[in-house]
Amino acid sequence: MSDYQPLTRKQQEIYQFLVEHYQHRNTPPTLDEICSALGLKSRGSLHKHIQHLVDAKLVEPSNRKQRGIRLTTTKNTPIIKDSTNNAIPYLGKIAAGQPLEAVANYSKITIPTQLKTENECYVLQVTGDSMIDLGIFNNDWVIIEKRNYAKNGDIIVALVNNNEVTLKIIEQTPSKTILKPANKEMQPMHFDPDNVQIQGILVGQMRSYIH
Repeated sequence: MSDYQPLTRKQQEIYQFLVEHYQHRNTPPTLDEICSALGLKSRGSLHKHIQHLVDAKLVEPSNRKQRGIRLTTTKNTPIIKDSTNNAIPYLGKIAAGQPLEAVANYSKITIPTQLKTENECYVLQVTGDSMIDLGIFNNDWVIIEKRNYAKNGDIIVALVNNNEVTLKIIEQTPSKTILKPANKEMQPMHFDPDNVQIQGILVGQMRSYIH
């Protein structure tokens, strides 16, 4: 087993930006460009996140001759487009708002190794804004570890009334299941436990900055 510490959501966001930039630009982005693209105000906090990516061997250590933040080009770099090891099912869209009818699309999408677990995972694309206070926005992709259980406070994919899915924070009691948004403008939804089935928990997130 690796001693690698999982990336935080912000580190995942920074790494995904670097991957997107790497695939569409000839020069690596500077710290200022990363701060501007991601809306970060402090270069100090960005330095800490970049150092974690360096420790994880995802980003090259900085030196005086190097301009910009460069992804590693070793075997540890999980960005090879034709890799099948990191290809997991993409199952369509999920509502981060009111429940959305489940989409039965099935294809595969390649993701960085650090954004998934060793267990079975799949990808959904978010629609809606009920999770924005946790940095999960409309059109983001979320990586879900497939499972039928969760602890209170987990972000889960819930199947509601056997035909609708939604992304929410779960709170469970013997008498009810509460699906809570991360948006102060929205209210939690209360269900009989028999009407909510857990289909997985969120373990990773991706976002495109290419328009």
